[in-house]
Amino acid sequence: MSFFADVQTGPTKYTQAFALTKAFLDDKSPKKVNLGVGAYRTDEGKPWVLPVVRKAEKLLVEDESLNKEYLPVLGLDDFSSGSTRMVLGGDSKAIAEGRVISAQTLSGTGALRIAAEFLVRQLNASIFYNSDPTWGEKNHGLVFLLSGFKEGRTYRYWDPVKRCIDFEGLKEDLENAPQNSVIVLHACAHNPTGSDPTKEQWGVIADIIKRRKLFPLFDSAYQGFASGDLENDAWSIRYFVDKGFELMCAQSFAKNFGLYNERVGNLVFVVSDPKVIAPVKSQLLLIMRGMYSNPPSHGARIVAKVMKEPELYNEWKECVKIMANRILKMRSELRNRLEALKTPGDWSHITTQIGMFSYTGLTPKQVEYMVNECHIYMMDTGRISMCGLTCSNIDYVAQSIYDAVTKIAA
Repeated sequence: MSFFADVQTGPTKYTQAFALTKAFLDDKSPKKVNLGVGAYRTDEGKPWVLPVVRKAEKLLVEDESLNKEYLPVLGLDDFSSGSTRMVLGGDSKAIAEGRVISAQTLSGTGALRIAAEFLVRQLNASIFYNSDPTWGEKNHGLVFLLSGFKEGRTYRYWDPVKRCIDFEGLKEDLENAPQNSVIVLHACAHNPTGSDPTKEQWGVIADIIKRRKLFPLFDSAYQGFASGDLENDAWSIRYFVDKGFELMCAQSFAKNFGLYNERVGNLVFVVSDPKVIAPVKSQLLLIMRGMYSNPPSHGARIVAKVMKEPELYNEWKECVKIMANRILKMRSELRNRLEALKTPGDWSHITTQIGMFSYTGLTPKQVEYMVNECHIYMMDTGRISMCGLTCSNIDYVAQSIYDAVTKIAA
């Protein structure tokens, strides 16, 4: 009799992206292209360690005052305080008034998990909403349900016909959300659609959340990486803070620093009364201590070093612009080629979307054709990573999309 005899295979929808990468690596075709990878690639199709990151690492190695002792449970303070100023702004009124607490986490996913645990244990939250679709083959739902939430719901986000945000559906779903529901919002570069609300739409969303007494939780994985402008990409979060919301924000430095496997994240709490900071901190400590005790130091020290030294900080911002601009260029080039081929349909959404990902509008059958016949790997939703496009493969990808659309009925 095995203790594990009744263990069943978990749903594959949570690991599709990793399975896609393995299939790509196993493919022997010289034409193969990976448009599923959720990480930046150079125009040569290679991972990029930011030069400023290498420079910061060398400085850290030479700093003999550093050691390998445990960090505090809440992590490296220089990192968390710098990260918080980055997302809320150096002139943040909430920071000046002592209404903010933050903690280093295991990347953005770890920040979401800690936030979810806190919301369940301390605020008695039981229902969360995420966008439909959302990041990581519905990984938001997995994180929250495993944290103790009783029910996960979605708010409509994507209109597959118009290939833009279904704003009327989004509003209706938020209006019908029960009081105290947690609303997960993508700060910018919505994953996977690449479509963000306008500033006017953010204002409407904020009004509904406040009137319905809902709790906003921002997922900020692409600050700077989306548009190349740190301030622009933090606008939605700062708007909510300026409107007087209490909220949480999960930050990731995987994309904008290229620190994917260092697992560098930060969780920010903004509260209305400084008096609650102490009890919030004590409960946050308790959750983190019981979950993983304390976070790793290396990636956090890199970010903190870059943020503290103006020369490195300015160099990092230039690196971010390089990545953002390459993605913007690939969007423009892909749209131009699809339109030059007279590919049926409207392809303007390729350039109106922003960030790493694009919802192409290809159907599952068309995606199947792309994978099986063209060796171009992408999610079955039609989502592609713009970073997988290069000057050497973009013509082939555009031609393959044309073939898929013209040969395979939607």
